[in-house]
Amino acid sequence: MAAKKAGNKGKEAVPQAALRFLEYYYPIHYKAGIGVEDALRGGQLSRHQVAMLWLIHSEGANGREMNRKAIERSLETWFEISGAAITKALRAMAQPPLELVRLVEDPKSGREKIVILTPKGEAHMRKMIAGGEAYVQRIIDHMSDEEIERGLHFFKRVSEIVEMLR
Repeated sequence: MAAKKAGNKGKEAVPQAALRFLEYYYPIHYKAGIGVEDALRGGQLSRHQVAMLWLIHSEGANGREMNRKAIERSLETWFEISGAAITKALRAMAQPPLELVRLVEDPKSGREKIVILTPKGEAHMRKMIAGGEAYVQRIIDHMSDEEIERGLHFFKRVSEIVEMLR
């Protein structure tokens, strides 16, 4: 009930808040978000491949491995992408010159694969994260500590609410 009260209070305190948030969404998503993606891509990978590596890093077991079907389920909610396109992107990352992942048979199912970061893939993730961090740092260099803390709080709350609404 407290969340509803806080939500109702926000509607009264900030007229047309939803519309105003919506007006910022596209510039943030397509300008800042794509900038972050490009920094993570480092000129080597596709957006889909970066998303796959980030999923493994953030949601995979020990940040190193993830079931291919779990990757597919997540990516299908973010992109219009087929299972075949996911397989193709993973295979490209498994083969030279990239060799960022290994695809191994899932012991629970001979038809399913587990995607595992190789040592080269782990090093690439560190480099990828450093590139993304440097890009974001250039943005937050223009913010006060208070603005940074408020921004972090906002992103955390949005993430929590989006998960709750699923």
